[in-house]
Amino acid sequence: MIEIAKNVYQLPLLPRNSINCYIVDDLLIDAGIRASASKILRALKFHKINAHALTHAHADHQGSSSLICKQLGIPLWTSEKEKSNAMSGSVVDDYPNPKHFIARFQQLNWAGKGFKVSKTLAEGDEVGSFTVIETPGHSKGHISFFRESDRLLIAGDALVNMNLLTTVVGLNTPPALFTTDMLQMQQSVLKLYKLNPSIICFGHGPVLRNDKGQFEKLIARMG
Repeated sequence: MIEIAKNVYQLPLLPRNSINCYIVDDLLIDAGIRASASKILRALKFHKINAHALTHAHADHQGSSSLICKQLGIPLWTSEKEKSNAMSGSVVDDYPNPKHFIARFQQLNWAGKGFKVSKTLAEGDEVGSFTVIETPGHSKGHISFFRESDRLLIAGDALVNMNLLTTVVGLNTPPALFTTDMLQMQQSVLKLYKLNPSIICFGHGPVLRNDKGQFEKLIARMG
């Protein structure tokens, strides 16, 4: 576990930061794949967690959600548009091609069981010291979390900081193969850019600190 800032911890779940979850205040954000549960639960022994939130209900973010919520007796929170997938455990339905072999692999091997969503989150909601930012596109109801005091952004998969095939580090948009609406995703990236974040935490890739130049280059590539 890595301390990123005050009351913010990164928990890399696979090598090279290829899948991450985060502890912010008393909240667990995302939960990796199904096999991540034991690692997450070991880390949480040293933190008081009162709720679990998802940036979105894809298999590499909700995989351990049901197990963790049951084990700790905590509620699950998502956006309204992610609620049905999180509760059903059918998490590839809004992929461009749910029958793609990678989508089928993720559903079979990574996705966890569904779990009841106790609360839905929307733009402007306050979650501890963070504010919810709606960033749809990668998934239909993707949300991110932003803290104004130190301009720290939990981006989920609205942005990635590595090539998911090669694991080469670099700021980019999420792959089209797993993205519901590419135009909407680009609009969400622009929305996050306007927040002028100083620290960006990703579902995939290492934390990015004080490097506005990379974000500017990404915006330029998007046209």
